[in-house]
Amino acid sequence: MTLTRNENKERTGILAVDDNPTALRLLVSMLERREYNVATAVNGKKALQCLYENPDSIDIILLDKMMPEMDGLEVCEVLKSDPVLKRIPVIMQTAADKPEEISEGIKAGVFYYLTKPLNAQTLLSVVDAAEKQIQKYKTLRDEMQQSRLGFGLVQILKCTLKTLEEAESLSIFLANLFPDPDKMITGISELMINAVEHGNLGISYEEKSVLINENKWQQEIERRLADPRWAEKIATVVFERRERTYYLQISDQGEGFDWSQFMEVEPSRAMHNHGRGIAMANMLSFDKLVYNDKGNQVTCSVTIEEDRAKDAFWD
Repeated sequence: MTLTRNENKERTGILAVDDNPTALRLLVSMLERREYNVATAVNGKKALQCLYENPDSIDIILLDKMMPEMDGLEVCEVLKSDPVLKRIPVIMQTAADKPEEISEGIKAGVFYYLTKPLNAQTLLSVVDAAEKQIQKYKTLRDEMQQSRLGFGLVQILKCTLKTLEEAESLSIFLANLFPDPDKMITGISELMINAVEHGNLGISYEEKSVLINENKWQQEIERRLADPRWAEKIATVVFERRERTYYLQISDQGEGFDWSQFMEVEPSRAMHNHGRGIAMANMLSFDKLVYNDKGNQVTCSVTIEEDRAKDAFWD
């Protein structure tokens, strides 16, 4: 294991794992163009050792799939079972790009894919998407931890919102209503953002791809929020706690969409730099997540064990 990190703690930390020294050096060279703090490991076992020794220093894992001793999928299985490390986004590097092989990785917890040989522009685009994901999670988590008192007393709550800023702010509040806010914050935030961005503002998956590539996504969000065609649309959020089960329902005033293809990360989209929000909410945060037929209302729930339910009321 080699750790070549910059002392600037504000920079994103990336663990690059590959058993091929030449490929690893090339990977580090690409990443250092953006001045990331880069740690390296030559196999899965060394990667886990690095993670256990530096749990607060690694923000993203770039993981080779095919390695001796412990391959990338085996590493992912270990990460999934660790309450701290499972929050780190994994980008799988692989020459095996068949849909069934990518699906295998997605089930193991991989939300981002890169095919070899790596292209520098594609690599940095996907790393940037993973970086935004983990930074948003950390920001929301830090704000959430400052306001926990009394939330366990709430049984029914109804809210409305219009903007992405309101969605993220309300996500922090709502996550605190659940017994495990840290688990919920990403899923709630992604569903709320989806209701505003794709629901009320009508930005399709394909349109967002173009806007991100042209660096015009934020500009288009602001334009639509100021346009009378979209400006008055609201999203409605209802929270309810019934004994051991916590429910969240999010409705928007959009035209709806084909939600079924987004419940998991489709192999055809695994290498894109967006489009994982609903899948992450479904796989990481909620026990059950169901959309209505139209696709403009989602109902999700979490059920906790009876002993924890007794304590949760007083959290």
